Amino acid sequence: MSKYLMILSLIFASMQGSGQTVIPLYNGKIPNSIKADYLEEKAVNDQGQIRYTKVSTPTLEIYLPAVDKRTGAAVVIIPGGGYGAIAYTHEGTDIAKEFNAFGVAAFVLKYRLPSDKIMPDKTIGPLQDAQQAIKTIRMRAAEWKLDPTKVGILGFSAGGHLASTAGTHFGKAVIENKENTNLRPDFMVLVYPVISLSDSLMHKGSRDNLLGINANETLIRQYSNDLQITAQTPPTLLIHAGDDKGVKVGNSIKFYEGLIKNGVSAEMHLYPTGGHGFGQVPGRTPDRWTDRVQHWLKAIKKIN
Repeated sequence: MSKYLMILSLIFASMQGSGQTVIPLYNGKIPNSIKADYLEEKAVNDQGQIRYTKVSTPTLEIYLPAVDKRTGAAVVIIPGGGYGAIAYTHEGTDIAKEFNAFGVAAFVLKYRLPSDKIMPDKTIGPLQDAQQAIKTIRMRAAEWKLDPTKVGILGFSAGGHLASTAGTHFGKAVIENKENTNLRPDFMVLVYPVISLSDSLMHKGSRDNLLGINANETLIRQYSNDLQITAQTPPTLLIHAGDDKGVKVGNSIKFYEGLIKNGVSAEMHLYPTGGHGFGQVPGRTPDRWTDRVQHWLKAIKKIN
């Protein structure tokens, strides 16, 4: 490793968010990247929620549970934001703490937001980062005292699209994987996810940001993840609100139907109200959906 990369690694390792360690996602050059004058922007609202835009340097923020709570399970958390922003606290670090409470290690992914300015192929950039996150956790599982057969993925909104892409496109590595590390998540939790990029169900901002405004039908089908389900798709828990005006609840319903059709273990909870982007805000849903996640993870034997 060059002196520059060693210094960069130390800087990232020393970065703290809520007392947690932030590490660079890649050691060395970021794949599928173009050097550009493109500076990440951070915004904080009056509730203290952090939102990132123009992300070109991906990171993982590590949340490990207390020693006496550890189950060996881990989850990559992918916040949403329409592939144009990352709702980092609301759908990221706040959720990581919830998973730590029931013994699951959580890794919040700040992924590259697709842009022709920083990527030769923006359609695969976010998926590269999701695959690299899974690979990193499995390769360092012993260090973090994790079970490499219990590494799942959780995504919100457009982050749910990225999570479901990782869960349906794992057969083809879009990163360097000479170690042949398994890139398939062991489970998926999809919360008000963008699933289909078809005209009838799509979230237009997500589709345009990822595929471009003139995406052809082949690309739209490729990234409509309800069409990519197989018997090997991981067990999945879907959570959505029926009155969601941002991402139609039909996305979750369509994905659930595809999972059942392919014999994949699936569970779905549809709240009558809650709207879009409820995260873990008290009162938006009648119960704590993370409690449902905990029960489901026990049912599929990923935690005790």
